Amino acid sequence: MHEKSKNIILPVNSITANSSIDRDLLLLLYEDMLLGRSFEDMCAQMYYRGKMFGFVHLYNGQEAVSTGVIKALTSRDYVCSTYRDHVHALSKGVPSKYIMAELFGKETGCSRGRGGSMHIFSSQHNFLGGFAFIGEGIPIAIGAAFQSIYKKQIMKHDGILSVTACFFGDGTTNNGQFFECLNMAVLWKLPVIFVVENNQWAIGMAHHRSTSFPEIHKKAQAFGLPGEEVDGMDVLAVRSVTQKAIYRARAGEGPTLIEALTYRFRGHSLADPDELRSRQEKSAWLARDPIKRLKQYIIDKQISTIDNLSRIELEVKKNIDDSIDFALSSPEPKLQDLKRYLFVED
Repeated sequence: MHEKSKNIILPVNSITANSSIDRDLLLLLYEDMLLGRSFEDMCAQMYYRGKMFGFVHLYNGQEAVSTGVIKALTSRDYVCSTYRDHVHALSKGVPSKYIMAELFGKETGCSRGRGGSMHIFSSQHNFLGGFAFIGEGIPIAIGAAFQSIYKKQIMKHDGILSVTACFFGDGTTNNGQFFECLNMAVLWKLPVIFVVENNQWAIGMAHHRSTSFPEIHKKAQAFGLPGEEVDGMDVLAVRSVTQKAIYRARAGEGPTLIEALTYRFRGHSLADPDELRSRQEKSAWLARDPIKRLKQYIIDKQISTIDNLSRIELEVKKNIDDSIDFALSSPEPKLQDLKRYLFVED
């Protein structure tokens, strides 16, 4: 087994200290991760009750990556996701009720009930969508980054340069779009951050068995962009490396590749019995739950009280409960609108 395919050996409760992170921001990061986890847990309940259909891919365990990256962006920046897109959308600010309604196939969903789990989209929040096939989002992210450059340099728009964060998994880095788009991004110095969520498994294929060079961040060297490896179970570490990448992108210095070493706590999708991964492997990663680590850090450093954290947890629970009520009470799409939204309307 390649050395990098093994579990990261770190103390269970260790987390990267950062004196520049204030109390309110830490609580925001905690709330965002907790919202993502709670939303996905509720999705599992609703799926098994027959309220959702098709494939549903949950994000449990990877919340530090979504929160660490997206909460470092501004509202003017863009995010491109994968088929594991619910939590990315939540972090970008898409209200949970519209995502839940979309998963229920309702007209009030953020994609009018036409997209479902793998096609969450919100132009209002610069969330460029989830994509059912791996690698599909990378060229879209390149396009978003190019238009940022074009508006700034050619159309002379004022303001800071918008950055695009593009998420994809370890399996995608063996596909052609990955290499082609890295080359193009460096060639044109595009303001894009490539975020590899290396959760160790591409469906049922262990990462170290599917590639001749498991250290993904080092693949950046071939194209001349920085490649950074980060503990994807540590939200502050992810945020720190992302802030450096954002600064570089806004300064016109081009893209960065971030490999976040993380783990999904559930199977590939809710239809996956998850029998291929060993109990020992799963237990080792579960012990490094990013939400529990941040909570323990906040308590140990006396940043906030347990009562205050409990209040946040209750608010998140209410948010999720409200999203379920909204989705259940929302109307189904009308049959006469079957072909609507296929083309641009006048």
